[in-house]
Amino acid sequence: MEIKDPFWGLFSSVNNKYLTIYKEWCRVKVSKEFHRIGCNSVHYPIRKEEVFMMKELKPIKEGKVREIYDNGDSLIMVATDRISCFDVILNNVVTKKGTVLTQMSKFWFDLTEDILPNHMISVDTKDMPEFFQQEKYEGKSMMCRKLNMLPIECIVRGYITGSGWASYQENGTVCGITLPEGLRESDKLPEPIYTPSTKAEIGDHDENISFEQSVDHLEKYFPGKGREYAEKLRDNTIALYKKCAEYALSKGIIIADTKFEFGLDENGDLVIGDEMLTPDSSRFWPAEGYEPGHGQPSFDKQFARDWLKANPGNDWTLPQEIVDKTIDKYLQAYEMLTGKPLDK
Repeated sequence: MEIKDPFWGLFSSVNNKYLTIYKEWCRVKVSKEFHRIGCNSVHYPIRKEEVFMMKELKPIKEGKVREIYDNGDSLIMVATDRISCFDVILNNVVTKKGTVLTQMSKFWFDLTEDILPNHMISVDTKDMPEFFQQEKYEGKSMMCRKLNMLPIECIVRGYITGSGWASYQENGTVCGITLPEGLRESDKLPEPIYTPSTKAEIGDHDENISFEQSVDHLEKYFPGKGREYAEKLRDNTIALYKKCAEYALSKGIIIADTKFEFGLDENGDLVIGDEMLTPDSSRFWPAEGYEPGHGQPSFDKQFARDWLKANPGNDWTLPQEIVDKTIDKYLQAYEMLTGKPLDK
């Protein structure tokens, strides 16, 4: 019998069935023959085919798309099939979306380990408590290291589009950064630019800030470390973007912009957290047919954004046709970048 953390998962084989014992117990009687299993020298009598049913776990934090569960010395991050646009959770469910997000993040985490470590431990639910060994969690769940997250969304833009294009048209700048004159919509920038924002609570909007403002913001949370951390965030954000953008372009995808989140591990070292380079956090364009001067077709949720803009009074609900087009683009992007179709 193998004993793991008794509060989060003790696995014992009884008639080839796995039993998971949690801190709070709920018994279901299905037979008469008694067996005994041990938990840190405390023994619990059970019947041969009697199982201890786990208490349903509740997330300790819910984001627009993700749910976070405490797993003792680690976290379980579940990417749901929810979709958000303009910082609002829509009413639709986009089947397979959560799996794309989790598996694509895993792909990028593996690809960039030479630049910076990440928080991923495993995406195999067999490594997680039995609660997550349900079909609805397979492929969508990631066991992660616990980090002290830095309160900055690290946005990097390699092309001028979206809110950046709107700002440039108005005053020639993007988030306070002056850009060359004569740029067209969707033009590639001479160099990627770093445009951080604060992290907002659900229902609020993230606030774009300058690099110097990010120094001040971090200083509030980490006195004496604000500038050091701000510089590390900026430099690693741009390094990660450059490597991944080059790779993606070789696979036929332009990464126009994206965002990263980082945290500190137990040693105070910087680690990539949250998700990485998914269609939720990035703008993916097909390289084939790319032509500056107008908006580009995309492999992300731009279908959803465009429909919402064109249909005010939509009650934050997409028609099924737009939902289907959105997930089709997510799946296409995954296959182009990884070279294989989605398993789950």
